[in-house]
Amino acid sequence: MPLFTPNYPFYETGYPALLSTPERTDALPHYTGRGVVMAFIDSGFYPHPDLEGRILVHADASTNHVIEQKTDFTVNDLSWHGQMTSVIAAGDGRASGGRYRGIASGARLVLVKVSTPRGQIKERDILRGLRWLLDTHRRFQVRVVNISVGGDFASADPDHPLHRAVCKLVEAGVCVVIAAGNRGADYLLPPASAADAITVGGINDHNSRDIALWTPYHHNYGRVYDGSRKPDILAPANWIASPILPDSPIAREARWLAPLLETSDEARVLHLLKRGYHDLGLPRDAVLNADETTFALLQQRIHAHKVIDAFHQHVDGTSVAAPIVASIIAQMLEAHPGLTPRQIRAILTETARRLPGVPPEKQGSGVINAAAAVMMAARLL
Repeated sequence: MPLFTPNYPFYETGYPALLSTPERTDALPHYTGRGVVMAFIDSGFYPHPDLEGRILVHADASTNHVIEQKTDFTVNDLSWHGQMTSVIAAGDGRASGGRYRGIASGARLVLVKVSTPRGQIKERDILRGLRWLLDTHRRFQVRVVNISVGGDFASADPDHPLHRAVCKLVEAGVCVVIAAGNRGADYLLPPASAADAITVGGINDHNSRDIALWTPYHHNYGRVYDGSRKPDILAPANWIASPILPDSPIAREARWLAPLLETSDEARVLHLLKRGYHDLGLPRDAVLNADETTFALLQQRIHAHKVIDAFHQHVDGTSVAAPIVASIIAQMLEAHPGLTPRQIRAILTETARRLPGVPPEKQGSGVINAAAAVMMAARLL
């Protein structure tokens, strides 16, 4: 029996049993979003190796003076969230030997940072990023944008600046995908309340492809200003593999915690602890006299950091469900570049699968069906 285990369902010793997003969604492997440009509006980003060679621009829209960069952009704690959304959608999986590849692993990327120098994200900051994208989407040929950040207050005003910005992008041919939020509340915050957006809720698939085990995530929902209900569609929102932010405290700990999941040899465990106790923040005496208390603390750390391996942790939220939908849309656009945002919405809703026992107002059209959506898109050529 292993001395340590991760905390995701259906773990098998010595086997990477955490499903990848292509496996969870039955995405077609021969479509990768090739030829499609995806934009991400988020708190910050990291130039992760899984994205190497495909970042067209990083736009630092943290102030009114937007700075366009190719490389060497500022990295801080807020970079983790945008790294998560962009790599989940479009990473090529090289950091995991191809295991945790994104569905749109061939897409090119535009990354738009909207957190302020004080680490805040208000509606005006999201709007600044959207306006930059409105001005530049043709230059970079952006076809789909993912927004996994939310506004300040609920609004039923169709002329709310964020609602209007989303509407203008959709009218310009850009498909806008937005996370619904994670409070389980009967309201949505702009821009998720934009009628023209594809607003994404979540499911907990319990790390299984058996639909009988799937349950709804605690996403926000509700009716918006044009009378329509949100979310429009659901996607996996639990147990999603995401890269750990390099050089972060979690990365330093995961370097030593991950090998603990791969051994049942106590001598091997003690050897690892003697080498890594400093990074783990353990006193040397606790390692030299390691006992059940020490092992319990290490198990707690593995669970708290959601460790999968030395470079990945699992994450949850509609912030990750939304980029999964955006990546499937990139596949659809590869299959049929002429699709409009409204055609994309129609295909996604027509091919989605209802989640049994969940009220319609909480699931929209149901759970996204990646393969069926892409095949329908291809048939419309």
